[in-house]
Order: sequence, then C-alpha cells, then structure tokens
Amino acid sequence: MKFDVSEISSLIKEEVRRYKTQVDVAQVGTVLEVGDGIARIYGLDSAMAGEMLEFEGGVFGEAFNLEEDSVGAIIYGDYEKVREGSSVRATGKVLSVPVGPELVGRVVNALCEPRDGKGPIHSQFRRLVEFSAPGIAYRQPVREPLSTGIKSIDAMIPIGRGQRELIIGDRKTGKTAIAVDTIINQKGKGVICIYVAIGQKESTVAEVVATFEKHGAMQHTIVVVAPASDSAAMQYIAPYSGTAIGEYFMYEEKSHALCVYDDLSKHAVAYRELSLLLRRPPGREAYPGDIFYLHSRLLERAAKLSDELGGGSVTALPIIETLEGQVSAYIPTNIISITDGQIYLQRELFLAGVRPAVDVGISVSRVGGDAQPKAMKKVAPKLRLDLAAFRELQDFARLGTELDESAQKQLDRGQRMVEILKQHQYAPMETVEEVVSILAGSSGALDDIEVNCINHFLIELLAWMKIEAPEYMDTIRQTGDITAELMKNLTDAIEAYKTIFRFSFGA
Repeated sequence: MKFDVSEISSLIKEEVRRYKTQVDVAQVGTVLEVGDGIARIYGLDSAMAGEMLEFEGGVFGEAFNLEEDSVGAIIYGDYEKVREGSSVRATGKVLSVPVGPELVGRVVNALCEPRDGKGPIHSQFRRLVEFSAPGIAYRQPVREPLSTGIKSIDAMIPIGRGQRELIIGDRKTGKTAIAVDTIINQKGKGVICIYVAIGQKESTVAEVVATFEKHGAMQHTIVVVAPASDSAAMQYIAPYSGTAIGEYFMYEEKSHALCVYDDLSKHAVAYRELSLLLRRPPGREAYPGDIFYLHSRLLERAAKLSDELGGGSVTALPIIETLEGQVSAYIPTNIISITDGQIYLQRELFLAGVRPAVDVGISVSRVGGDAQPKAMKKVAPKLRLDLAAFRELQDFARLGTELDESAQKQLDRGQRMVEILKQHQYAPMETVEEVVSILAGSSGALDDIEVNCINHFLIELLAWMKIEAPEYMDTIRQTGDITAELMKNLTDAIEAYKTIFRFSFGA
C-alpha cells in the first residue's frame, strides 16, 4: 500500500491552519469561612457587586459585600456542599433565571428550578433577576381594571392593571385568601399569575397549590416557593425571580401578569439575617439602612407599559403581616409609602364574621375610580363614606343612646350593606353580579328584608336574574356601563323578585 506524501502533507497543513489556541482565563478565589449560607472569599479582587460566583460542586452564589481584603458572598442552593479552602470562580455574569410560558402551571424554587416532580422545564428564555424599573416615559396611567371578584374591594378599593396594592393585616385575618381569590378570578382573562411564597411552611404552600388546582387556576398560575426550610438567600431572591417571570409576559408577550408576594415581612427578615451575618451595620429594629431600597426596587417594576412598548402590565399585590395592628411599624410604613394604596384587614371584623374583614376607614386605592368599570362607579359612588359613617353610628348606638328616625334608617341600611359585602372564600364573583348585588342594597330595595336573609336573597336573586332577565346582565357585561334606564329596570326586577322570595321562603 502506497501513501501519497503530498496528500498527507496537505492534510497536516489544513489541520495546522484550523488549530486555534483558546486560553480559558478565570479569576479564582478561596473560601476563607462558610456558614449559615454565607461565605467569605479571598482572592477575587476584581469581582463586581452582584456577580455570580461558582463554587466547587456546582453551587452558585452572589458577591454581596465587596470589602478591602475579601468578598462576602451569599450562597444559593445547598450551602452545606461548600467547604473552607475550596476554590471559587468568578463568572463575570449576574444572576438570571429561566422564564417563559413553559413555567405556567408549575411549582418552582427561587431559581426557577422545578419543585413539583413533573420533570425538567425546557425554557428558551432567561431574564435578569435584578432589572431596572421602566421610566416614566415608558409607562401609561393605570386605567384598566383588574377585577378581584371580591365585592368589597372592587366596589370601594378598585385595583387596576399595573397598580401596586398592599394587603395588610394581622396573622390569620384572610390576607392570603384575598390574593388567592384574585388569582382564581383571573381565569380566562389573559392574566398570568405568579404567586411567590416566602418563608411559609411547605404544608401551607401545598394547601394553596391544591386550592389553585381544585378551582382550575393552575392553568394560568406559576408558584415560586422559598419555604421556611430554605436558606435566607433563597427567600431573599424569590420575589425578584417572580417579578422577572412576570416581566417576560409584560415585555415579550405584551400581555398582563399579576405578582403576589406572600409575604414581604418574612422577606425583610431574610434580608436582615443576610445583612447581619455579613456584618452590615444594623439600624432601626436591626434592619440595615437599605431595607427601603430592597422593596422599592422590587415594587417599582410593576407598571402599565405605554402602547409603543405593547401595553403589557405587571400588577403587584404585596402582603404584609402586622403585629397587633401596628400599621405604623417600620416595614409596614415603608411599603405603604411605596405602594398605590392598601387593603387593611381588621382582626375584630374578622372575628365578628365580616369576611373579607376590610376596614374601609384606612383602606384606600390611590388609583381610585380610574380603574373601575363605569357600572360599578355608578352604583357604588358613596359606599365607602356610607360604611364609614355606619361604623361611627354603630359605636354611638352601642352606648344605648336613642336614635332619631333618619339615624335609625342609616343604621339599618348599613347593616344590610355589610351583609351584602360578605363573601365566601374561593367564590369570586363576576363584575355584573357584584353590580346587581350592590345596586340592590344602595337603591333601598333590601331595606324591608330581614338582615339574616340578605345573603340568601342575593344568591336566589342572581340565579333568578340569569333565567328571567339575562338581557340586563348581558348589557352590563358587554358595555361595562349601566344607563339610568337600565338601572330602573334592574331595580324593578329586584322589587318583582322580592314578592317571589317572600312567597317561597316567607322572609
């Protein structure tokens, strides 16, 4: 067998021509000490603030404190795999997470890795966890309603797409229930919901996920979980990851997202833990000085984008837990000043059976009627003031003072309006049903119905209306408005049904 020397020579020359030397240059440091999800690293002199670091064993962290002779890093994931003396590599990148429609219906951790046992998530897109909020020029006013399906909120404290509305109250007053009902109510409305659970028991989160599945809400929901068993670092990053997911739908899909942060009290505690472990100076209540910036840079990312950018939106519903009604505490006042209003839930009302236990006195939506359907605006213009006056009159009546006729009528009407606004959990209502219910009370049609029969009357009335007068409800549904003529027709229909109700139920 003969070899063609020229052919072999040409092959060698071709290989030499194609050979390229690539040198992998990386900055490598050494772990000096590690514990409680925190590592102190020597040798990363050129590390950037927020830069991702790769530890031996594939564990990632983030450069958090840049000190003169070392770098303080927080560790994401299993920090027990990191050992003193092990090497750390700077990646030159900042933290990003996988995002996209592939996450819908899934339960993921703070790094958007699956936690539901349904297999890997093959996402095509990634977004930065920390991202600048859109500027004023890139936003538009909040005018598009985001219906919660809860009568008392949609009527008195309306929420719009792109708004930041705080849900605040003591433990076990129904804060999460309002957020869950709002998510359930977005079914079929083109809103992707991100529920971020921070520092909660895993059993509690499992109950919420089971509720979503039972009511068909997981089809439009992503659950981001950083339970109490996770490290403080994972609890700290979870709401930012949830917002990054929502921003994908706002910026890329030009659609709408709703982010619920449950709750930011535990988020602030996790950040305080990280800061104290990194020896950052403690301030008021041992929180670091940048605790306000922590939440402002998160909540400012909620926005309604201008039409030029597609008109997408991210709506934020942060939740804060107060201690014995201390709304004036440090973290609550911080977040109240960042958000566009608050829904305050009062323990006394909750224990008295008024659920949702919304205190209309200090609950407010700074967007107001701009984000409210016209029909609701017309049937409930003075509802907040009337209920606030009723509460004062009720306190006065408890003293045993005799009331004049007009005051007694106001008291009776207030009692009926409170009954109208009561609502069962996991039963959000369509806007048209809310409008009819509130009209029935505000028009005075229910003044002669016994207070304990009000809820039963409304349930039967709505069922009867759907059969006997569907055209009225369809008109409101299609136009979002209610004319004076239609209001009169609805009032007449309510009066007509009262006769049937009394005959059937003897009320």
